[in-house]
Amino acid sequence: MSLPLMVFAAGFGTRMGALTAQRPKPLIEVGGKPLLNHALDLADQVGAGPIVVNTHYLGAQIAAHLAGRPVILSHEVEMILETGGGLRRALPHLGVGPVMTLNSDAVWTGENPLAQLIARWDPARMEALLLLLPAVRATGHSGSGDFLIGPEGRISRAKGAPGLVYLGAQILMTEGLQHVQQDVFSLNLLWDDMIARGRAFGLVHHGGWCDVGRPEGVGQAEAMLGGTDV
Repeated sequence: MSLPLMVFAAGFGTRMGALTAQRPKPLIEVGGKPLLNHALDLADQVGAGPIVVNTHYLGAQIAAHLAGRPVILSHEVEMILETGGGLRRALPHLGVGPVMTLNSDAVWTGENPLAQLIARWDPARMEALLLLLPAVRATGHSGSGDFLIGPEGRISRAKGAPGLVYLGAQILMTEGLQHVQQDVFSLNLLWDDMIARGRAFGLVHHGGWCDVGRPEGVGQAEAMLGGTDV
């Protein structure tokens, strides 16, 4: 099964400090390869398409980097629209039906995260399927986790209890985006509605994951890819 993919790459990356003063975070290299390429390699492995990458901060650099690749750019010119607004802006390129989304500021080991989601996706039961990890296994992440998984795979909010971290990879039905009034909003709005109706599910990633959101995340990610501890 091939699905369209939205790669989020519009953020300022302010937590990266000097590393993003003159280049966007998705172009920071980890293991000799830009973060954005790590994400697109995962997409290529599962035959995702069409692929849309959104841009804002230093977006011209991302556009130049992707020149010649079969990727559609969704430019958020005036402001960053966050995940929900950004995905809605890109819908004309993604089509109708379920869409995969992937953050561009992480690296993965183990089974391809998009392949795992595709294998478990069940549109008869699901409107969202989120890839998760226990907080203790989420390298580079601080906090106790976002969600809990019930016995049938449905998720609920952790609400301060030890939980699982959302890894920035999911399959999502997008119809609900049309009912949000504001231009700038998070996909949390859709998730909360889906959770309330029992239509949001979670899946634990079979492998490692590292959030590259701070400068030290680069070294942590490279150590994880190399199979060493930091």
